[in-house]
Amino acid sequence: MKEIKAFIRPEKLNEVAKSLKKDQFCCFTVFEGEGVGDYSDEDTQFPSLKFPFLHNKIVKIEIVCNKEDVDKLIDTIRTHARTGKRGDGLIYVSSVESQVRVRDGERKG
Repeated sequence: MKEIKAFIRPEKLNEVAKSLKKDQFCCFTVFEGEGVGDYSDEDTQFPSLKFPFLHNKIVKIEIVCNKEDVDKLIDTIRTHARTGKRGDGLIYVSSVESQVRVRDGERKG
């Protein structure tokens, strides 16, 4: 199994989420955040009231999938999160050793 973490622009979340569901990737988690990076979009930078030194709102999507689905997931996220400007985001892929369901303890991997 693989875990995909995608950091994207908040305004692209609905489009990405709809596309993931359309491609049968129903289950993922979304987090809001703020960040600092070398690839910020100068048109959307702003100081945060909570964190004055941070300047970009971001959304992080986390999804665990079979390794054969990684390329399709990356393509879907890239296609629908892209604006062509600096700061469009990053996608990370990591290995997942196992999964344990909380309800009944069922294990995979």
